[in-house]
Amino acid sequence: MHELSMALEVCRIAEEQVGRSSLADVVEVGVEVGAGSGIEPDNFVFCLDALLSGPPFGRGRTRLLEAEGDTLRVQYLEIDDDHQTH
Repeated sequence: MHELSMALEVCRIAEEQVGRSSLADVVEVGVEVGAGSGIEPDNFVFCLDALLSGPPFGRGRTRLLEAEGDTLRVQYLEIDDDHQTH
């Protein structure tokens, strides 16, 4: 399933950006998806939501943003700063 491999890559990018110890603080991942990206949006959201709702994440959700052409890009990561340990 192509969407699962793309969802796993989004999770890898999230880990790279926030660090493994902060993954449980990720509450939303915004992903730009273009009509020409080859991604089936419903399947992609299902896969990514499943990954974001379990360990090492825990409560994240996906937000798809419409984009032009073949775009497929992580636009933002929303982090719950109140639960981070400093």
